[in-house]
Amino acid sequence: MSTPDRFPGSREEDAWLSDEQLERCAPAETELFQGPVPTRMISNGEYMPHPQTEKQRHVEARVKELADKAAKKLGISRRQFLESAGGLAASFLAINEVFGQNFFKVRPIEMFEPAAAAENGPPKNLFVFDDQTHIVRSSTNTPQGLRALAQGPGSVSTAAGFSPATTPPFGNPNNGRGGNPAGVDELGNPWTPWNPAQLGPDFPPNPGPPTTVQGEFHLGQYINRLYLESQTSVSIISNANIALFTPPGGGTPGPASNISDSLTSEILTGRQTAQCRDYINALAGSTRALAHGQIYPGPGHLADQMSGDYTQLHVENLQPDSWKGYNVAFAASAAPGATFGRWRLDDELIAYPTYQVIARNKDQLKQHPGFFNICIHKGLSANGTQPGGPNNTPNFGNPDDIVKVATDLPQFNWIMYLSFFRPGFWDLQALIDIENLPGSMAPTVLVDTDGRAFPNIRWSTQFAQIAGGKYVAGAEPTSASPSSFKRLRNVYAELGTTMASMIVTFPTVWAHLIGQLLHYMGPNNILFGSDSLWYGGPQWQIEAFWRSQIPESIRERWGYPQLTEGAKRQILGLNSAQLYGLAPATPQYVDGGLPGYSTAPELQAGGYMDNVLRGPGYPTPIMPASLVPDDRFAMLKRAAEEMRLGRSNTRFGWMRTRA
Repeated sequence: MSTPDRFPGSREEDAWLSDEQLERCAPAETELFQGPVPTRMISNGEYMPHPQTEKQRHVEARVKELADKAAKKLGISRRQFLESAGGLAASFLAINEVFGQNFFKVRPIEMFEPAAAAENGPPKNLFVFDDQTHIVRSSTNTPQGLRALAQGPGSVSTAAGFSPATTPPFGNPNNGRGGNPAGVDELGNPWTPWNPAQLGPDFPPNPGPPTTVQGEFHLGQYINRLYLESQTSVSIISNANIALFTPPGGGTPGPASNISDSLTSEILTGRQTAQCRDYINALAGSTRALAHGQIYPGPGHLADQMSGDYTQLHVENLQPDSWKGYNVAFAASAAPGATFGRWRLDDELIAYPTYQVIARNKDQLKQHPGFFNICIHKGLSANGTQPGGPNNTPNFGNPDDIVKVATDLPQFNWIMYLSFFRPGFWDLQALIDIENLPGSMAPTVLVDTDGRAFPNIRWSTQFAQIAGGKYVAGAEPTSASPSSFKRLRNVYAELGTTMASMIVTFPTVWAHLIGQLLHYMGPNNILFGSDSLWYGGPQWQIEAFWRSQIPESIRERWGYPQLTEGAKRQILGLNSAQLYGLAPATPQYVDGGLPGYSTAPELQAGGYMDNVLRGPGYPTPIMPASLVPDDRFAMLKRAAEEMRLGRSNTRFGWMRTRA
C-alpha cells in the first residue's frame, strides 16, 4: 500500500525497507564515484545495505587516484577510463594493494594498453575440458536456487523465490542457514554476485522461457553458454539422481523404491544425457560433449522390477563415457523393492556389486577410454556435518571411505567432485577456521605424517592429505578414516562449485585450498569443472582461474607451490584429456552447426530433441538387460535411427586416379 511519501511506481514504494531505513540510504546512482567494481554494498531495496567498510573506502580512493593519473595520460575523462578495460585493471590493482595480497594477476600497463590486458587473460589456444556441467530436461522449467547464488539479489532472484533473508545479515539463501555461519564475505557483502558479467540482478530470468532453445537451463542455452560464449573445448554432461519421488496424486516427496520412479523425478536421466551428447556431437561434427552414466548402487538394482540389472542396461544402451554418483542421494537399494538410501563408497555389500558390473564391461574402454572414471559428488553439505555432528559421515560427504575404495579398486580413477569442501555455498566457516577467529572449529590446523601443519579447511584438507599419502588417523579427531601412508595416484580433486563459490568472494579460502591440493596431490590430479549452467556459462570461471594466483605472503608462510601457467593448463584441460583419451589440440574441436542451434528443427517444439527432453527419460517399455541382444550393430543402428542420421556414403581405402 502506498504512503504519502511513497508514490505509486516509485522506488520508495517498491522497497521493502522501512521509512527509518530509507532515511539512512540514498539511490545508488547518486553515488558520485561509479567504478567498474563496486566499492560499497548496493541493496535492491529488499535488505538494508551495510555501510562502506574502511577497506572499501581505501579501495575506492586508490581506484580514483589510479584513474585520474591514467585518464590524464590517455587524454580522456575519468568516466571514460573507468568504463574501459583499463578501469577494470585499475580496480584489480587497487584491491590487490589495499588487501595486501596479489589475488589477481594484473599489471599497471593494462590500464593503458588493451593488448596488455589480453596477455594476462586465457590464451586463445587453451584447451578447456569442463568436467562438470548440467542440463535440465525441457519438461522441467522451475527456478533454480544455485542460479540465484550467482545472480545475486534483485528482481530476478526475488521473482524466483530466492529473496535475501529478512533477518541479519540479510544475505544469500545459505548465509546463516543450513549449517553455515552468518556474516559477510571478504568483499564485505552478505550476498555478492558471482558472475556479474553474464548475470545481472534483473536479467536473464530464472528459469527463463519454457522452451528447449531459450530456457536458461535447457539444451539450447547449454550449447550457447558452453561452446559459443566460452573457451570450452569439451564438456561432460552430468546427471543427478538426487530427486525425491512424489507419489501419483500428490503427497510428501520421499525416496523411491524402484528405478522408474527415481528417473521420473530427475532433472535429466542417463538416457537423456547420452542423447544430448550424441546430438551436440552430430551438430558440431566433432567431439564436444561426453556423457555420464548414473550410479545406482546396491543388490536391489541388479534385479530391478523394471530394468533388471540397471547398470548393465545402462552400458548396453547408452555407452557412458564415465560414471557419476552421489553418496548423499537416496540412490542405493539393498534389495529389490526396498526404499532407496544413502551410501558410502567403500561399502562392500552395497557399492562393490555395482563396481563389479562396470569392471566386467572393460571392453567399453576401447571406444570410451574414460569408462573407468568414477565421479562422485563429495561436499557442499554443512548441515549437521560439523566435527562430532550426526551427519559427519561418508554418506553426507566426508572422506572416511577414500583409502579403502581407492586401494581395493586401483583400476578405477576416483574423481572427487567439489574436492570435499564442506560449507554449503557460503564459505565463511572456512575463512573463520583458516584465520582462527571466534567461531572456529577445532582443530584449526591439520598435521600430516611429516609433521607439517596446514590450515584445516574441513574435509578438503583431510582429503588432500589422504590422497597424498600423508594423513594420520585421528588428526581429525571425529573422523574414522585410517591413516594413508601411500600416495593414491588414482584419486583426483575436481573443483566445480567449490571454486565458483570462493574465487571471487572468498579469495583467501581459494588460495589455501588450491595451495593444499597442489602440495599434496600435484597439478596432474586436479580437474576443472564449472557446474554450469547453474551459474551461467563457464567463461567467468575460466578467466578468474587463469588470472588467479596464490599471494606471495600466503605461499611463503605455508610453503604452498606456485600456481604456474603450466599447472593451470593441466588443471583446465590437459589432465582430463588424458583421463578421457582426447587429443588436446584445440583446432579439432570445431563448432560446425552449433551456432545455428536456435533455429535447429530438432530443438523446436515437437522436434526430435524437444520430444526427448519432454519425455519420461527412458524407453517404454524397457527391455531388461538380460534380454538385450548381444548384437551391438543392431544397437548402433537403432541409435543412428533415433538421431535421424542418414547413411554415410564415405568409402575408405584407396582408389586409382591414374592409368
